[in-house]
Formats: sequence, C-alpha cells, structure tokens
Amino acid sequence: MLVAKPGLDGHDRGAKVIARALRDAGMEVVYTGLRQTPEQIVQAAVQEDADVIALSILSGAHNHLFPRVMELLAQKGVNDVLVIGGGVIPEDDIPFLKKAGIAEIFGPGTPTKATIDFIRANLKR
Repeated sequence: MLVAKPGLDGHDRGAKVIARALRDAGMEVVYTGLRQTPEQIVQAAVQEDADVIALSILSGAHNHLFPRVMELLAQKGVNDVLVIGGGVIPEDDIPFLKKAGIAEIFGPGTPTKATIDFIRANLKR
C-alpha cells in the first residue's frame, strides 16, 4: 500500500491519518511524503510492488496529477494496482477521475473504515 501526496500541496495530515488507519487495519503502508511528482509516485509503487496507491490532494490539481499517475502506470505496464484518491475534490470532477482509472474518490469526513472496506473489496491482485 502506497500513500502519496502528488504536487505542491504542503498539507499531509489527512494522508497521515489514512496511512495510520490502513496500517492499524493490518496493511503494510509506505508513505512517500510531501510534494511528490507523478513520476516519483509511480517509481515508488513499482519499487515497493504496491497493490494499492492512495493519492491525497488538497491543491486542486487532481484533474492533472491523478490522470498523469494513471498514464505512467500504463506506460510501465502496471495494470493490476488499485488506485484511489482522496482530499478536497469537487463532486463534478469525480466522473472524469474515474474515467481516467481512479477506482474511487474519498472526500473530507469519509470514515477510514469506508476506505479500508473499499480497498479490501476491490484489490486487483
């Protein structure tokens, strides 16, 4: 499980909360830290052999950065990783992100159990 903060967003409290919840649920979690490029995220996911990538964003650049992660995964032939997103993402943007390959979007206030349950129900590997 890889938790990543793409782009220039400097706020990672939510990413840390979800990383801890996933760890407490028995998942092995790697948190990449702040200000990661899509290239760095995909490289880390490949190196860690991640089953899941959880992208967290508050900066508003989700419509650019999330699809870029999906493009890079496809270029590397990685098609069996579950990619989810979270953060402050307008409802109107969610269909676009899902069309780009993001399996689900979790907004502010989503119970961590909902995210954990979704991951367990939708793992591709």
